[in-house]
Amino acid sequence: MKLIKSSILAAVLVASSIQAAEVLATVNGKAITKSDIDFSLKQTGMSFDKLNKAQQKQLVNRLIERELLIDVAKKNNIENDAEYKKSLENFKKDLLIKVWMDKVYERTLVSDSEANKFYQDNKDKFKQKEQVHARHILVKTKEEAQKIIDELKKYKGEELKKKFIELAKTKSTGPSGKNGGDLGYFTKGQMVKPFEDAVFSMKKGEVSSKPVQTQFGYHVIYLEDKKEASLTPFEKVKDKIIEQLKQKKFKEAIDSALKKAKENAKVESSFLK
Repeated sequence: MKLIKSSILAAVLVASSIQAAEVLATVNGKAITKSDIDFSLKQTGMSFDKLNKAQQKQLVNRLIERELLIDVAKKNNIENDAEYKKSLENFKKDLLIKVWMDKVYERTLVSDSEANKFYQDNKDKFKQKEQVHARHILVKTKEEAQKIIDELKKYKGEELKKKFIELAKTKSTGPSGKNGGDLGYFTKGQMVKPFEDAVFSMKKGEVSSKPVQTQFGYHVIYLEDKKEASLTPFEKVKDKIIEQLKQKKFKEAIDSALKKAKENAKVESSFLK
């Protein structure tokens, strides 16, 4: 009677464990569970539940096909193939190193105070350069450019911006003309010097007072926005710093372990002499 109860209990436990693992498919009696998939996705930082329905179906189907191909390979006696055995041994060695390295990386910690010290000691790395957001109208002659400047003097504020965009679309010969002369945000060193000197000396919402000549022609410039140079706050770069320091510590730990192993090992090679 006790034996029967034990068998029933064991069956219930097995059934419960399989159900807990959430079987998604079976192939010739072999279960494919969500935990199997999550393990295979571990290195990507993803999980089965984070995938959309189409991705889930595609992944399950791929694993079904994998199990089918495993069966085919086994039926063809590949497990006893010399090349397979050699490859498997090499793979096991590489996997051994990888799992060890993964564990070393997981144990590598960087505190907020370490990250903050790095930030304080390297503030220049986290400085944002002065940026401007400009539009321009490019024409062939100085007279054309001056005529546009004179026409824009009638407008102010949003009306000025609106009129500038309109003229850029109809008169500018530059590729940005179709977008209202929009050049987006840029910093010093990204534009030709005469253009750069002019635009960085302007105020927000202002049009250049005279045509700006470059090798491309004559420019009329509108300064849409200006962002002064600033220091990126620590909180915005903390995660990036921690990851950078963690990678550095991890490399040092691997190098140290390798150095110690070399010191304690007996390595012989005529090739290296």
